[in-house]
Amino acid sequence: MASATITSKGQITIPQEIRDYLNLDTGSKVDFVIDENGAVKLIPLNVPIQSLSGLLHRPGMKSATLEEMEVAIQEGSSDWT
Repeated sequence: MASATITSKGQITIPQEIRDYLNLDTGSKVDFVIDENGAVKLIPLNVPIQSLSGLLHRPGMKSATLEEMEVAIQEGSSDWT
């Protein structure tokens, strides 16, 4: 198991074996996602979006249509105005 230590600035160095596995290099971008079980996942943003399909799926959860996503975006953005 790979591990890392958090610095006083809240930074970590991602272990080499993890960087190699995720194909991360200097300048790569990543996202952190908290799943339904509370586990934190590191998601490389240098991968095709199709490979992320179903990543956050929960059993029994229905897929949203594009229209439903647009409505949710609109409703969420109205909170910022």
